Amino acid sequence: MKKSLLSLALVAIFGLTATASTPKEDEKKQVNVSASTVTWKGYKVTGEHNGTIKLKSGFLEMNGKKLTGGEFVVDMTTISCSDLEPGQGKEKLEGHLKSGDFFGVENHPTSKLVFTSVKPMNDTSYTVTGDLTIKGITSPVTLVVSMFENKATATIKVDRTKFDIKYGSGSFFDNLGDKAIYDEFDLVVDLAL
Repeated sequence: MKKSLLSLALVAIFGLTATASTPKEDEKKQVNVSASTVTWKGYKVTGEHNGTIKLKSGFLEMNGKKLTGGEFVVDMTTISCSDLEPGQGKEKLEGHLKSGDFFGVENHPTSKLVFTSVKPMNDTSYTVTGDLTIKGITSPVTLVVSMFENKATATIKVDRTKFDIKYGSGSFFDNLGDKAIYDEFDLVVDLAL
């Protein structure tokens, strides 16, 4: 009788341990938005600017340890410039980026990225295609996402002109000289899960 109870206890303990360590299928991992960062970098003929923007919400879809999808909402009202100091053009640039010349945050306070295709490159990295919506316009983008336990990183190159952001673009305006702003900007995303 004692051996039977001991055997049952061991089976229960090992059974629970095996169940607890088995990855869940089709799990949505919520992103910790306050611990995650989105850094942007824009380029012009005479230099570059960089800054941050905050996530409003987001999740990654997982099947076991494999990435299968994701969706993110960005708070466009939080665009900030990191390379300029207050009183040295910081406020002016941030105001311009929030204006209708660029992201028009008064009418479009959020942007959204929805993964549409996820293809593994190796055990931890994926090529992701997604629908990016900025200023109410949706266009496909491709990015690389790398997973590390409770963290993920992504890099995205965005062509702003696909979202009707043409201010200072040499693709649409002639004779801009050194006032030209390149069409593509970079986003580097560090997610805490």
